[in-house]
Amino acid sequence: MSEHRNVFSEMSDEYAGSRPVYPEELFEWVVSLCSNRQQVWDCATGSGQGAVGLAPFFETVHATDISEEQIRHGVQVDNVQYSVQAAEKTDLPEGTIDLVVVAQALHWFDFPKFWKEVRRVANEEAFFCAWAYAWFETTAKIDQGLVDPFRNLLEPYWADNNRIMWEGYQDRDILFPFERIAGPDISIVMNWRMDQLLAYLSTWSAYRRSQGTESVRRQTDDLFRHARGLVDPDEVLRIEMPLIVLAGRVN
Repeated sequence: MSEHRNVFSEMSDEYAGSRPVYPEELFEWVVSLCSNRQQVWDCATGSGQGAVGLAPFFETVHATDISEEQIRHGVQVDNVQYSVQAAEKTDLPEGTIDLVVVAQALHWFDFPKFWKEVRRVANEEAFFCAWAYAWFETTAKIDQGLVDPFRNLLEPYWADNNRIMWEGYQDRDILFPFERIAGPDISIVMNWRMDQLLAYLSTWSAYRRSQGTESVRRQTDDLFRHARGLVDPDEVLRIEMPLIVLAGRVN
């Protein structure tokens, strides 16, 4: 199992409870481009946020993830079928899937093998959509007192794959084999208190890696204590996360 899979498996409980919620308008846009709405594959589902968001629109949602721990924490919905499977090789029947989605995970895949699997399971009118969020926007006070120094501390601990997402899933990186369809301009908006924001930052894979270095662990602890003093504990902060959307018709 690769390092990033270990990181996400180890933090699956906190990950499930501290991640942003995808906006309803994103799911409505994706579904509007689907000719059929019988079966959708949510690949690398994590705790199932994408799967649950799509469940009202499809007869069956196949939610797969390589992490048993992530699947164990998946939100239970009647028509969502969770299973532990790799993105690049599944037991989904050939030519049966109307929609393939990947939320916050595409940059970790073996691209040639994954695109081959997408083509295998997709039917003739299938649609593909991946989305992700990287940095977020909030107040200048929080940016200067927390976000900027936090990002500087974590810079050496990001995996190379994260660059693929930050740069917007460029063809040169992901070998995207389909004609791109322009995605909507959508952001996740969360209204969080400071403790909720810090819980989210603690799920970042680079943060988890950084905690193995004692000096960095002390600095992040100090920074979190400082951040709690920046605002009243009950103050609600608007956190906006622009989405990167990659979409195309499978062919």
